[in-house]
Amino acid sequence: MSVRVLRIELRRSVAPWAGAVVLTSALAFLYLVDAAWWRGTTAWTAQWTSLAMWTRSLLFYLWPLAVGLGALQGLRDHRSKMSELLTSTPRPARHRAATLAGTTAITLASAFALLVLVGAVQVPANTAYTHLGWLPISLVGALFLVAGAVLGMGAGRALPSALTPPALAMGAFVFTALMHMSLGRTETTTATGVPITEPNRVSLLSPTVQEVRDVLVTLSTSVHVGQTVWLLGMAATGFALLVAATPRARLIALTPVLAGATLALLVLPSDPRRMYVVDEAAAELVCDGPVCVTRAHQARLADLAGPGEEALRLLRGALGGQAPVSVRENATVLPDGAMPRWSRETVLFDFDDGIIATARGEELTRALVAKGMVPGCSSLGWSGTLNDAAAQSVAAGWALGDLKPLGGSPHAPGDQIAVARPVWKELKALPRAEQLSRINAAHAAALSCEGDALDVLSGGASR
Repeated sequence: MSVRVLRIELRRSVAPWAGAVVLTSALAFLYLVDAAWWRGTTAWTAQWTSLAMWTRSLLFYLWPLAVGLGALQGLRDHRSKMSELLTSTPRPARHRAATLAGTTAITLASAFALLVLVGAVQVPANTAYTHLGWLPISLVGALFLVAGAVLGMGAGRALPSALTPPALAMGAFVFTALMHMSLGRTETTTATGVPITEPNRVSLLSPTVQEVRDVLVTLSTSVHVGQTVWLLGMAATGFALLVAATPRARLIALTPVLAGATLALLVLPSDPRRMYVVDEAAAELVCDGPVCVTRAHQARLADLAGPGEEALRLLRGALGGQAPVSVRENATVLPDGAMPRWSRETVLFDFDDGIIATARGEELTRALVAKGMVPGCSSLGWSGTLNDAAAQSVAAGWALGDLKPLGGSPHAPGDQIAVARPVWKELKALPRAEQLSRINAAHAAALSCEGDALDVLSGGASR
């Protein structure tokens, strides 16, 4: 397709409007809605993978828009009453279809690329970790828009009705919603009895991805391959419908999308832990002495090293031989509802943990001591209880010599102190040996997630 033909096609089609709608609506959604994509380590401009995953999640509504706008484009010849005239010309139908589809594909892909570019220029200011593993996520996202638009064009040409574009857009939206909420989810129960839902293989036929909850999580290669196969079949069906002239040819044109879906389901993984996987390069540890962070957060190591070493010194004084010997960012990714796994040798922390994320200097030291003494035992995806926060305040206060609430906790400082102060006073009134016995018992209970650490500190449970 020459530049001259492209310019003419852009002037006489809805392709520029399709690109503009996709770009402006996506940017408006990102910048006008205060949601999870602005918070924590998984903010959409915090890391490259987070950028790719959050922009892919917008396809929940961008993809139905692309399908509907593509159908509107496919109605152009019917609206202008030129169908019979064009079929009488010597130019092959596939040439006209390629021009129509190519113009829309270029504008939609360019719009999505500009959306990613807006975030990409901001990412380097927030992270020193650079990689190319995020590119396939974005490329498949652009391909979803293109394939959806081409399928919409073919359907609009095959079903020339003013109702076709809105019906297709609504059908595509219902498809993505069902994949995200019911048909694409499988209900399971965790070892602790918490009911959760996990994505299944069928959900990967949807253009969107699940909410970004961990900066180390990315999509596996088999997901990229399976989705590409599915999208190529979808685009082939759309193109075939654009050139089909008979009902029989239109029926045959459905073969690629059905074959693509079948092959994709054979390639796509069935285990959720093989769909969303840990990026091993991003999870690689970078250390300064006994304090380690993942490569994705290596820029934060300098601020963490000093408080981390001081926290280890205080923990040795409080726990003696049972004290951990290192501080490390937790690179283990567990499903929602699972119980956390703690180590006796290592203080494990997460930069998205409120008491860590907001702390600096001495407050960070106190937060790390609290995590080392009494790590929380709430199921992943659930905020800790007030008892957990109070137990951490008491244990950290015992190691540092003064009782203070932990900043960044979901529980108000006044509530923490109100629950912690009676236990603190009772603990400090005991002989030193009895204090140490309760502290060690609470530490053991918190590591094993068996029993309530605050109850142990108050002497209300077996030690």
